[in-house]
Order: sequence, then C-alpha cells, then structure tokens
Amino acid sequence: MSTRGVIYVHSSPSAVCPHVEWAISGVLDARVVLDWTAQEAAPGSARAEVSWAGPVGTAARVATALRAWGMVRFEVTEDPSPGTDGERFSHVPGLGLWHGRTSANGDIVLGEDQVRAALAGATTRESLTRRMDDLLGTRWDDALEEFRFAGEGVAPARLHQVG
Repeated sequence: MSTRGVIYVHSSPSAVCPHVEWAISGVLDARVVLDWTAQEAAPGSARAEVSWAGPVGTAARVATALRAWGMVRFEVTEDPSPGTDGERFSHVPGLGLWHGRTSANGDIVLGEDQVRAALAGATTRESLTRRMDDLLGTRWDDALEEFRFAGEGVAPARLHQVG
C-alpha cells in the first residue's frame, strides 16, 4: 500500500547536510538532493523540506535513518491510508525521537492502553499532565516551534520512492 508524507529538516549543521541527503536517499532508493536554505533560528545551520510518496512505513524508516545524526532537528510525517493510521516522528537534540499516531486532520491520536497506563501511573495531577504532554509530544513541539516558523513560506520539493 502506498502513502505519502513530508520530511522537514528544521536544522542541520551545514557539514551534515550531505549525510542527511544520503540517509534519505538510502531509504527512498533514489538520489535525493534537497534545496537547503539558511535556518535563521540557528545560525550556521540549514533547513529543507521535501514531500515523499512510497510504501506505508517509509516515515519510520526515514526517521530511523535521520536519528543517526543526533544534532539534526527534524520531523517526518506519513499520511493515513486505508487501514493504517498516519504518523509523525519528531527529533530534537537532547530530547531524542518522539513518535505519535495521527488522525486524518493531523491530530495526535492516543490509544486506549496509553491513556489507561498514564492514568494508572499518575500519583498527582501534575504527573498525569506531564505524562499526557509526553504522549502528545508537547516538549518536542515546543522545542521545534521557532524552527518551524523560520521555515514558513518555503514550498517542499516532491520525491517518489523507487520500487
């Protein structure tokens, strides 16, 4: 089954940009050359966006490949497809990789077991709030917000996975 998504490289040190392209190329099995622009929120770094099309599970494979470059801030999305939830992966240096399932409109969807575990493990309202925020990716969203804003108005290129 095929789906699509977007790779947002919010910030990458300039020297690492070719490695990011190689990592994405390895997953998509196609040569990838991104249109890098300066990332104003992190002087000396660059940003790029690219949409992709490929089999379900591609976003997870791209996120795994990019995670090897721990200094890179990125998000990878995968649209929902028949029988499969959408996904979003976010990576922030110091926080690591976060993953959430998404609905058709992009909202984060929590599973029943996730909510039950959060409720069962909460001893205070604050601990429940912290756990729910982690499930929803709040710390990652907060850390990436200024980098997202710095990329507004940039149209993503399009890639299609070969094979």
